[in-house]
Amino acid sequence: MADIIIRECTTIDELDNCVRLQRDVFRLPDLEISPRRHLIVSRQAGGWTLGAFASDRLVGFVHHLAAVRNGNEIFGYSHMMAVDPEFQNQGVGAKLKWRQRERAMAEGRNFIKWTWEPMQARNAHFNLNRLGVTVASYAENFYGTDYPDSSAPGAPGIDSDRLFAQWQLQAQRVVALASGAAGKDLEVKPAHLEVKPAATIGIPANWNKLCAENPVEAREEQLRVRGEFQKAFADGLVCAGFDRTQEQPSYLLYERDHIYREAIR
Repeated sequence: MADIIIRECTTIDELDNCVRLQRDVFRLPDLEISPRRHLIVSRQAGGWTLGAFASDRLVGFVHHLAAVRNGNEIFGYSHMMAVDPEFQNQGVGAKLKWRQRERAMAEGRNFIKWTWEPMQARNAHFNLNRLGVTVASYAENFYGTDYPDSSAPGAPGIDSDRLFAQWQLQAQRVVALASGAAGKDLEVKPAHLEVKPAATIGIPANWNKLCAENPVEAREEQLRVRGEFQKAFADGLVCAGFDRTQEQPSYLLYERDHIYREAIR
């Protein structure tokens, strides 16, 4: 793989390339694409866009917003990340996220939040096992269902449900992952994974294929997974791991007492 340089996107051409990359990766209608003006305005409001460059070519980016919680605490909201299909599965996404963490901490932040689609096993593994996030909330139909292209994420008739990633930037496990990973596929097994999970939630092994071939079954599976997550969170459980070794990939949920206290907000 070519050497990848991570730096902020600041020029009009660089931001336009972020817009083009959204189209190539997400395959959403233009109505759903974040335009150049949004990237520029969010930068003026305290956010930024980090790009991954192979020579002069933009091959990935992560867009970071400034957000507020608890009245006056500023934290980071990671709105989107995209990696060129030619450069996927080569550690580009990890490089972007770890650099995002470094910059956020340099600005005095300790927390970043974002969402991902619960049925995507690859994203679940990356977020939970490689970055060390935790999850304690679930959103129904977060972005709406009107996707005219049936090949797009959230195909017609299937709600855009999302899990909320909580990334405590200085939690013990996150620090260990940041120190050892350096963009490589390294996982650090935390203490809570030494105990049996209080609950597991299985998802289809190939969600995109199921949506394309049997949307009725896909919808039923989504409703099942939604209900199981909502019950688990109502019972006080926290999602803090993902098992992709089984025939049915599964989320791992634990009692809060078994999770690092500094990892839960």
